[in-house]
Amino acid sequence: MFGVDALAPELARHIDEVLITGDEIDAKLADIAKQLDEAYEGKQVLLVGVLKGAFVLMADLARHLTVAASVDFMAVSSYGSSTRTSGVVRILKDLDTDIEDRHVVLVEDIVDSGLTLDYLVKNLRARKPATLEVLALLTKPSTRRMPVEIRYRGFEVPDVFVVGYGLDYAERYRNLPFIATLKEEAYR
Repeated sequence: MFGVDALAPELARHIDEVLITGDEIDAKLADIAKQLDEAYEGKQVLLVGVLKGAFVLMADLARHLTVAASVDFMAVSSYGSSTRTSGVVRILKDLDTDIEDRHVVLVEDIVDSGLTLDYLVKNLRARKPATLEVLALLTKPSTRRMPVEIRYRGFEVPDVFVVGYGLDYAERYRNLPFIATLKEEAYR
């Protein structure tokens, strides 16, 4: 994986601090995939990614898995172009797959307030999957407003706005191969 020094200057100048390197993410995903392989041995798992943030995570996670896995995506909106969730969740794209009696793992890039995740879990449980577990690459426990159960978790991050590895600010920085904070000038 590469670092800030390998980025184009217009991206690199906005990075304040790299919190989690690409290598750390890859090692964590390998560990989580091993847990999933054990939990779903002999079964087919459906990974449900929450767009747009989870697309990088889903691709890398799926490549680490050895169990039979399929993927689907949902797109929801709760942030808009803000750095804080509005608490109002809208489904912009629903699943293409019927999840009844399926083993489903909901894959989130980050769990902040927990409001979006709570909504999604309730929505998916109503569809009667055989099992439903949550995987989150990042969690911010200090900002949690809704208790949520996260079975597979990557990293805890402080109450700062983060970008990279699928996470964005105003649709930028998703392609960074690490998790970072931005300098204040990036928000202007």
